[in-house]
Order: sequence, then structure tokens, then C-alpha cells
Amino acid sequence: MTKIVATIEARMTSTRLPGKVMLPAAGKPLLEHMIERLQRVPSLDQIVIATTSNSTDDVVSDLARRLRIGCFRGSEEDVLMRVLGAARAYDADVIVELTGDCPAIDPAIVEQCIQTYFETGVDFVSNVLQPTYPWGMDTKVFSTRVLAEVAEMTQDPADHEHVSLYIYEHPERYTLFNVSAPQELTWSEMHIELDTPEDYELFKELFGALYSTNPHFTLRDVIDFLRARPEIAGVNEAIKRKAAR
Repeated sequence: MTKIVATIEARMTSTRLPGKVMLPAAGKPLLEHMIERLQRVPSLDQIVIATTSNSTDDVVSDLARRLRIGCFRGSEEDVLMRVLGAARAYDADVIVELTGDCPAIDPAIVEQCIQTYFETGVDFVSNVLQPTYPWGMDTKVFSTRVLAEVAEMTQDPADHEHVSLYIYEHPERYTLFNVSAPQELTWSEMHIELDTPEDYELFKELFGALYSTNPHFTLRDVIDFLRARPEIAGVNEAIKRKAAR
């Protein structure tokens, strides 16, 4: 039986917004909200936080223990080996690579990416190869075997910082498939991701408005809310984003 494991890359030492994954919104750390949402993805067999061995990340490990999910601790810089270590520690056949930057991720989109991976039989499925969804729904699906192969083939620091970069930058070697958003969910200019203080302001407003009445809110609910509140949607629009995803 194929074991499907979601790995969440999360650490407290983010440069632009230190401690971001544990910042509160609607009474809970944003990372806890993300985990709650991933627990509604039908195909996932396990959720594992891939954090660092730094003492600053003890609080992340403690959260995993409290929520009774997996946790693997490894290198801060070599994120590829951290995720691969997490996958191996929990006997994952298929990795669903996620980051703690995406606390409002929609479980239905994650499930669609997983199902597409099995339906197409390709090496790598993602919804960010040709971005159509808002940023913050980022999902990448590939096998542990492929990631182990990549770890042996490249020692480029960029490849080891951005876990699956080598896979999708080598389409001559690996087969790729992009999951595109339906028209009503297409908004690739919108950043519903946690990287800066401005992003955190957006999440406080978002969860404050939606979570109390509907903890299972969807991306459609998020988009409807932000379209109706342009002053909130625009709070982080001037932020310069990092190139590699």
C-alpha cells in the first residue's frame, strides 16, 4: 500500500517575519490552523512537520506533539535533506511538499494535486509550475524515490534550499504536470501566504472574519471575502516576493 505523507517545512528563524508560524490568529497559532486544514485531506496518511534541530524550534516540535502529528528535525539550510529525512523516518512513498507559509491552504486543492499525481503517472505534480491559484495554495507531489535520486545528483545549495527545485527545472529528466485553477479561483496576483508583517495583518483579518463562523472555509470563501474587502486584499500587494518557490 502506498503511504502518502504531507511534510510541512516550518521554522522559527524566518528572516522577514521571525516566529511567523506560531503567530496567533483566531486564538490559535497559524501553523495549527494549517495542520487542522490538512487533516481534512482524504488521501493523506500522515502529516509531518519538518523543522530544524535548533533549540528555537522546540516550540514547533512541542506543537506537533500536542497535536499528535509527526515531527522530524534536521538541517536548517539543507531543507531537501530535512524533507527527505522526514519522509524516510515516516516511511513515506509519496511526499506532499508544503510550507508553513500557507496556513489557509484549501484541503480540496491538496487532494486534487494528489489525485492528479496518481491519475497522470508523472514524476511531479504541482499547482505553481504555471501559477493560476493565489499564492498560499502551493502544493507539490512527488515520490520519495525521486527526491532521494535528486539528493544524490546535485549538491547545488539552491537545490538543497528549495526542495523540489531540481525536479521541475529538469523537465528533460522528470515528467511534470501543472494543476490549474478553475476560473472562479484564478487570482495569481494575490498572495495569501505568510512571509512578512503585512501578510500577517491579512491573516489576522482573514481568520478573524471567517474561522469563527466556518472553520472549514474554502479558497472560494477567502476570495469572496478579499474581493469584498479590497483594503484588506491590498495590505501586502507592494511586497517584493522571493524568486524561487
